[in-house]
Amino acid sequence: MRGSTRLAIAALVLLPALASAQVRGLPVVNNGAASGVGIGAEIGLPNDAAGGGTTLGASAGLGMGPLGVTAAVSRSTPDNGATVWSQGAALSLRLFGGPLVPFRVTVQGGAAIWDEGAIDGLHVPLSVGFAATIPNPLFAIRPWIAPRIDLVRTEINGVSDGTVSEFAISGGIELGFITGLAIRVAYDRIFTEGTSPSILSFGVGFALGR
Repeated sequence: MRGSTRLAIAALVLLPALASAQVRGLPVVNNGAASGVGIGAEIGLPNDAAGGGTTLGASAGLGMGPLGVTAAVSRSTPDNGATVWSQGAALSLRLFGGPLVPFRVTVQGGAAIWDEGAIDGLHVPLSVGFAATIPNPLFAIRPWIAPRIDLVRTEINGVSDGTVSEFAISGGIELGFITGLAIRVAYDRIFTEGTSPSILSFGVGFALGR
């Protein structure tokens, strides 16, 4: 039992932060910088205030000690409007926690861009993530929560429409299996006056090794 528990913890630690980073239509994931290389895929379901429709995303991550970097791309199909592609990257730094510590504190910053024809967007999220590891003989469970500040800048026909800052929060639960497979659900909410944009997502990832 102890050996299986250690393997489960090791599997979760080896999983990279398969973060969707901050690309359009997917939650900002900050569940701790991890070790190794991995890939992931995700589907996002924005509510009407966030544009509705569905978003498909793919990501790749690399962790080196307390540092982690991820890159992601997404394809959003809103209920009303044309398909939008978005690309982004994020850098994570683990401030507390490690392989033998079941609690992590991670700061993360990133940037993403998208183009909607006449409108260009830039999204810069700055977050602090809190994640815990709950070992299990077959898999490890890691709940996490990450409050943040969002900076969003838009340009219309090349003319800046200004930069808006908003408070947001995301969270979720990730299951890490001994095989390197990870399954994740995440939720993202932006607190804006008059509207409540939110996104629910389901993702899967796989660790390719250290």
